[in-house]
Amino acid sequence: AIQLRSPPAAMSLAQQKRDFMDFVDQMGYMPSIRSMVSKEERRLLLNVDDLRSFNRDLALALMRSPAEYLPAFEEALREIVTNHDPSFAKQGAANEFRIGVVGSFGAHHVSPRQLGSALLNSVVRVEGIVTKCSLVRPKVVMSKHWCPTTKQFTTKQYRDLTSLTGAATGSAYPTKDSDGNLLETEYGLCEYMDCQTVHLQEMPERAPPGQLPRSVEVILEADLVDSTKPGDRLHITGIHRALPSKANQSGTFKTLVLGNHVRLLTKHLGSAQFTEEDVRHIKEVSRRPDALPLLAESVAPSPSSPSRSRP
Repeated sequence: AIQLRSPPAAMSLAQQKRDFMDFVDQMGYMPSIRSMVSKEERRLLLNVDDLRSFNRDLALALMRSPAEYLPAFEEALREIVTNHDPSFAKQGAANEFRIGVVGSFGAHHVSPRQLGSALLNSVVRVEGIVTKCSLVRPKVVMSKHWCPTTKQFTTKQYRDLTSLTGAATGSAYPTKDSDGNLLETEYGLCEYMDCQTVHLQEMPERAPPGQLPRSVEVILEADLVDSTKPGDRLHITGIHRALPSKANQSGTFKTLVLGNHVRLLTKHLGSAQFTEEDVRHIKEVSRRPDALPLLAESVAPSPSSPSRSRP
């Protein structure tokens, strides 16, 4: 069984945000944030090893209670980006700035077989092979509704069972306001987020002899969708969660991983980038009259070829 240390006492939201801002200043993360903004990206990679060097208790608290600390860190990141580039921070939904956790995970680096109850609600890194990917579908985050009677807009925020910021709200659109007036949904003003489900299977060489590999369901959102495909070997970092169900009376729950970082372990053919010098050499070879014999000699040189003869 995996033995884990107990997390320290929880801190207030304001203290968590101050600690993250101090971490960014002292550990030199501002260049990474500037680079993220310049590339118009919205996910900052936080190395948990750097966080341990800064504050070991804070790193332990993040690993064991990410639902309490990640929203505060992401809100602090949003404030830092707003101060650095207000125009970029106003683009898109308010919850689009994310933090991906990387680094050394120790006992939290597991396979799907090792995802037990001791790791529930913790940050984990799961390694395996992708066996199935769902279609990318939009998930409603915020809806706006127009009331013809009062000539005013009504806004509703949505959260599901995977949300870290509060209880689930349901996905039904409101049809009437608090006074009973009819509402019209303005679909063009609503905000949505991409969502995809991935099935990660235990690597066959890591499974115990005579047993079938086990799988875990992973939910990818926002910029992580379409980052992998079936057959890829990868590490997925995320939060191990159990989803409650009203219809469940047995006391057992479905578990999954809410992904916040994906790292591919497989190298794809054709993924190498050619430099300008490489392209120049390729064009020079293509113009040579002996291009085909030269390529054949390079791939399978003959022992009696002049280039291999001794002086």
